Amino acid sequence: MKTIVVIGGGVTGLSAAYYLQQKLKANRLSAKVILAEGGDKLGGKINTVQHGEFIMETGADSIVARKPNVAPFIEELNLQDEVVYNATGKSYIHADGELKPIPDDTVFGIPMSIESLASSTLISAEGKVEALKDFYTANETFTTNDSVGLFLEAFLGKELVEKQIAPVLSGVYSGELAGLTLASTLPYLLDYKNKYGSIIKGLSENRSTFQRAGNKKFLSFKNGLSALIDRLEEQLSDIEVVKGVKADRIMKSSGRYTVSFSNYNAIEADYVVLGTQHQAAQALLRDGELNEDFNRLRNASMISVYLSFDVPDSRLPKDGTGFIAAGGSDLICNACTWTSRKWEHTSKSNRLLVRLFYKSSNAAYAELQELSEAELAKTALRDVEKSLGIAAEPLEHVVTKWNEAMPNYHIGHHQVVKSLEEKMGRLYPGVLLAGCSYYGVGIPDCIANGERTAQQIVERMLGPSEE
Repeated sequence: MKTIVVIGGGVTGLSAAYYLQQKLKANRLSAKVILAEGGDKLGGKINTVQHGEFIMETGADSIVARKPNVAPFIEELNLQDEVVYNATGKSYIHADGELKPIPDDTVFGIPMSIESLASSTLISAEGKVEALKDFYTANETFTTNDSVGLFLEAFLGKELVEKQIAPVLSGVYSGELAGLTLASTLPYLLDYKNKYGSIIKGLSENRSTFQRAGNKKFLSFKNGLSALIDRLEEQLSDIEVVKGVKADRIMKSSGRYTVSFSNYNAIEADYVVLGTQHQAAQALLRDGELNEDFNRLRNASMISVYLSFDVPDSRLPKDGTGFIAAGGSDLICNACTWTSRKWEHTSKSNRLLVRLFYKSSNAAYAELQELSEAELAKTALRDVEKSLGIAAEPLEHVVTKWNEAMPNYHIGHHQVVKSLEEKMGRLYPGVLLAGCSYYGVGIPDCIANGERTAQQIVERMLGPSEE
């Protein structure tokens, strides 16, 4: 009987194990599947904590609702009755010492209509006129391997990109737009430009794609995102799940693989799924031929600070759900989500709960890293007072540091991943890389990657070379 080891109990590893269980049964294949997680609980970057009436997500806070695999997956797990959607409302950009609304009818700050462009208070009249060149300037050179920042600037102008689009996109993809490719961010924009002659027109013609869930673009669960992790774990009836075991090394031996652990017995495996961050995969394989590619992958860091208050969230600006700090803002934070407003389930008495983000792209990040949790909470409180005018003492704070944990898909990312795939297939054909370090940062992407990985293994087991 074959043995399959899945290393890493984040959403990718869990999804791989879940789909392996399904696909092995469907194909009447027999295999022992072991899911090994180094921490004491599953979930990876999904972790819900509760303090009194407040629900806080210390990692990912939601799932993009429009992704096609989301609804079927939730229904399959029988979680549809637990789903909650984000409250709709305006997002703001903090610029020039005040909160300015991101116009309606935008995608990542990119206008979907001339009316949306015209309504922006973030862009000057000259910047709006410059953005109209999108309608009469053809794309003759850009491909998906080019910079998304340069692409957007070429057709929408520098001011619109810098003041309205970049703050949003840089926050989502953890990097400067000049260093991110179209392929790793918004490849469909190139298709729209080529097909419709205009990015704005292309978005307008395909607006149903972005409004598939109405204005409710994100979802969570009544008791937090960890409900997804708990339900997945419950479903793994045929999987051996071991926690608190730290994989130490993977060695190839006679067509199989020995997975050794620092605090657990070694396992002989036919297939290994590495659902870990790329640094961990690199450390497990310890192969000089792979190091050049692994070393070219990039991660960013982030500090998350929650503050809860004995203040009604009606003190917040009307219809708002949060803001992003523009370059040049006098705030230290990069962004702030008004959690109790955006996610009503997180504060049962509608008391104020906010979450502030401090990213490694921030000029002050090195200093922030050295601060204690209490000092970081005070820094966040000053940002809240400056941006929202709220100076109340917080009830509590929750600080989480994600060090080198946020994948940053730079210009050469896809080429690096392709090179790694070729080398892994040649050197370690039974070891599969999986997860957000390579194939997409969102929860739906990780679930889809887990399913593809399971399918790859099952197809190999069904192949003529397998016993």
